[in-house]
Amino acid sequence: MNGFKQFLLRGNVVDMAVGIVIGAAFGSVVTSFVKDLLTPFIAAIVRKPDFSAIAFQINGSSFMVGDFVNSIVSFVIIAAAIYFGVVLPINTLIARVNRQPPTDPTTKRCPECISEVPIQAKRCAFCTSALPQ
Repeated sequence: MNGFKQFLLRGNVVDMAVGIVIGAAFGSVVTSFVKDLLTPFIAAIVRKPDFSAIAFQINGSSFMVGDFVNSIVSFVIIAAAIYFGVVLPINTLIARVNRQPPTDPTTKRCPECISEVPIQAKRCAFCTSALPQ
């Protein structure tokens, strides 16, 4: 029982549960936004009184095209919000943290023969000319 309790109280399980609850609430807000604000706005542009009520019937079966379009628009808005609000900032932050400072040079070029020589060298190993310090 102790192991199960540790598993449930580990940080990543609790974080995942919080994320799922917040995601569900966010999905509900976006769905409401699409259904109550965006759909009537689109319906006003295309001169349909209720965009979500667009449907057609074949042999008594009703195909709710408007509801399907609402779901697609909700999905696109949620995906864009998650990408631009979570994924992109996290990727930028990780890239900043992982950025390495430039390394110090270990070699320099000989001005006479353009060969690579160690940075502490006083003479070029290839042409034996004196190197500037």
